[in-house]
Amino acid sequence: MEPAATLRDFSISFWIPTAVLGIALVIKLPTIIRLWRDPLLRAVGGLLLLACAVFVFCSPSTIARVNRLTGVSNISAPWCYSLLTAFCGSCLLLIITWRNGPDRSAVTRRARRWVLSVYSGVIGVLWLLFLLADVPVERLRDLDTYYATTPFMREEILLYLGAHALACLITARLLWNWVRAEGLDAWLRWGLMLLGAGYVLNLIFDAAKLAAVGARWVGGDLDWLSTDLAPPVAALSAILIAVGFILPHAGQYASDRWRVRLAHRELRPLYLLMRASAGEGVPRVLRATPELRLTRRETFIRDVLLPLARHLDTALGARAYEAALSLGHPPERARALASAVTILDAVEAKARMPEPPATVTAPDTTDLLQEIGPVSRALRRPDEIAAVRARAAADPAESVAAHE
Repeated sequence: MEPAATLRDFSISFWIPTAVLGIALVIKLPTIIRLWRDPLLRAVGGLLLLACAVFVFCSPSTIARVNRLTGVSNISAPWCYSLLTAFCGSCLLLIITWRNGPDRSAVTRRARRWVLSVYSGVIGVLWLLFLLADVPVERLRDLDTYYATTPFMREEILLYLGAHALACLITARLLWNWVRAEGLDAWLRWGLMLLGAGYVLNLIFDAAKLAAVGARWVGGDLDWLSTDLAPPVAALSAILIAVGFILPHAGQYASDRWRVRLAHRELRPLYLLMRASAGEGVPRVLRATPELRLTRRETFIRDVLLPLARHLDTALGARAYEAALSLGHPPERARALASAVTILDAVEAKARMPEPPATVTAPDTTDLLQEIGPVSRALRRPDEIAAVRARAAADPAESVAAHE
């Protein structure tokens, strides 16, 4: 089987990377609009928008439509080359802004002006060369190789490929240096790695195009590199770049949501105990964000613990802590188990005597209110609590002797 036929069977539709890039742009768009003054967000938005435009206008169906609407044969060529060149410039502007942050030094401003002037000049030369070239035959898929030896069009093809390769090489190198830096968030590191892989694939795209064009110069025929290999490589590159932009944002969002849901679930045992102690119905809210549900659960637990504090037995808490240590629990776990024992005892004491004597002073509950998470996790192990409670109920002297 010929390589060209194999690649056609596994080609990636131009609209798949367009959809993925569009999703990335939609995800980023609210933040870009809200923080429009941030040059980094503007650079990300511009790059994603240009990347979408490249795949929309470089699809064969759109190329044919643009040629028909303008009445100029192959006018889509300089238009697509211009979009690709603008995308290259956006890559470099993004890296300059991303690496330097809000730095407004003369070096940063000079680098941005250099990128804008060079790539704007390249776009202007592309259109000039197209006007000078003679390209009467419309080519939807193989224009680069069909006109590889045509005066002026030959130079135009080399110019856009060279500008694209230079930008991708610089961008990939800077991204690789950044990935190796210390202190990066895991999601950002993975996003940078995907971006770097995407720009490396762009270099493979350029190499395939240049090899096919070079073969035409020496009388060979490697057109399949340009028509069958380069498009799916470019599509896969776009997908990796889009996911690279999405991943840090989506990954951090998913991590935060998971932590909130986990914290909400961990508080369930203590929450149910406090509901039983409160002895009254708790209103349910059907629609609420995970963060709001967690806040409500924490607030309810603390609101019930405050009046319950008058029933807490601090002496029992000290004995329970010593008992937990004697059973081999580490100090942090021992404190949580001791607090769970005292809360269970307080709930039972409240059931026997709802109002303690007026002379009873509530102990300081600052630490307890801050450690409701570990206490709730301890309540999930009733066997451990029962063991600590039994040891603490023994004679205090025996508990201390056992610990020693």
